[in-house]
Amino acid sequence: MSSISDWFRKAWLVLLVAGIVIVLDQWTKQLVRASLPKFEAVTPFPALDGFVMLEHVDNYGAAFGMFQNFGGVFAIVAIVVVVVMLFFVRLLPTEGWFVRVMLGLMLGGAVGNLIDRLQQGYVTDFIKTGIPGFYYIPNYNVADSAIVCGVIGLGLYLVIDDFRRARQEKQLKSDAAHAASDAGPNPE
Repeated sequence: MSSISDWFRKAWLVLLVAGIVIVLDQWTKQLVRASLPKFEAVTPFPALDGFVMLEHVDNYGAAFGMFQNFGGVFAIVAIVVVVVMLFFVRLLPTEGWFVRVMLGLMLGGAVGNLIDRLQQGYVTDFIKTGIPGFYYIPNYNVADSAIVCGVIGLGLYLVIDDFRRARQEKQLKSDAAHAASDAGPNPE
């Protein structure tokens, strides 16, 4: 029983963030399915007309419409990712709150899209952004956004942490060299 409580003590923030993402994702998708006919677009913010639109589409592929008609493969991948993340969270240091939030975003996004795949066979996408007359990013949803933000945030954290560790090692070597030179010549 203590291993479960220890796991939950380390996983609660990941689960909380994932839960928030799942609820927001499923709620927004349900609103879109109930109020916006497929392939119809509306502009929610007139000031951003053409830059941000809501357009209800079905996505049989991965995030942003990539790799269409591989939904079954993505469902299996999502299940594996969820299991690995839930296992991995117990290995994180307890002070790693930022990493836990990023993992929660990714976990929530993976589960949010997995729910759609299991219930419908496809994912409901509805956010369309871009530059009118130039380029539009393929439609996406809250789950896709959470996954992308989690991956980018975790990637930046890892790069910054690597630089921080390298700087600390360099400082330690420099401090050791100064300490050795301050000690003077070895009397032996």
